[in-house]
Amino acid sequence: MNDVILSRIAEALTWTGRYVERADNTGRILDAYLHRMLEDPWRDEDMACRSLYAILGVDAGEPRVDMQQVLDQLAFDARSTCSIEGALGAARLNARSAREAVSSEMWECLNSTWHALADQRLAARRTGPYAYLELVRRRAALFFGLADSTMSRDDSWRFVVLGRSLERVDMTVRLLSVRVLDAAHAPDWPTLLSASGADEAYARVHSGFGDTPRVAEFLLMDREFPRSALHALTTAEECLAALGRPRQDPARRPIGRMRTRLEYLDSQALEDQLPHLLRDLQQACMASAEGVAERFFPYQGPVEWATEGA
Repeated sequence: MNDVILSRIAEALTWTGRYVERADNTGRILDAYLHRMLEDPWRDEDMACRSLYAILGVDAGEPRVDMQQVLDQLAFDARSTCSIEGALGAARLNARSAREAVSSEMWECLNSTWHALADQRLAARRTGPYAYLELVRRRAALFFGLADSTMSRDDSWRFVVLGRSLERVDMTVRLLSVRVLDAAHAPDWPTLLSASGADEAYARVHSGFGDTPRVAEFLLMDREFPRSALHALTTAEECLAALGRPRQDPARRPIGRMRTRLEYLDSQALEDQLPHLLRDLQQACMASAEGVAERFFPYQGPVEWATEGA
């Protein structure tokens, strides 16, 4: 690694990118499910909530689950980085420990967002969570926009983008896995598109919102859509290459292999290969995260996504 930044800062920047992306993705998923339930009041709330838990790797337990419980656990719980508030709190702490590497505007964005969440949480309990979720999405977009416009394209920026890219692939895989592998809890394709922030982009490419497995192809293999797995893998590999990692490096190799596999995969064969492909994508992201941790901040292993504490 370039000696410009220390391993402690590299770790903080990587997790800042991951946590902000996690909060953004979780907010999009919750918003998509809430809107779908409003449009279809006959939908089984317990099953919809269990679907949300399955996506985010949380054990729903045996009793019936309602949306308020989901919001308390996945949006408002400041103690868990599986929730929006916990992830943003962790992002703020990591950014604060790397203040010399992030711009003042990025820090101010995270800090003001964190302090605004308490009032938004109280308002959400009275009038609904939509303003809360919209704030999270807008501030996450602002944070990454500020990273692109106020940071030099040096190692610091690359670690932020690398963390965002790995988290983005992981979330896309989680969404598709629930749809493909867990039919009992599966969201429909329009809900999945909305949860991915891909509904409008997909409609422009395919001229509609059809209930079709082409959604999986778009979310995995589209070269132009920034939230697709292929686009995020390509970005992650470019960051690792710029950080000086060769093709056979344990951090870069699994990402490069999956990027190549997606780039040249026959779309006609995607449906048959999808379960194995999703499993391999998730394993590749885990292997790359472990490789990044071992190479750049070896004093501490990577934190497991679904069992993290704040």
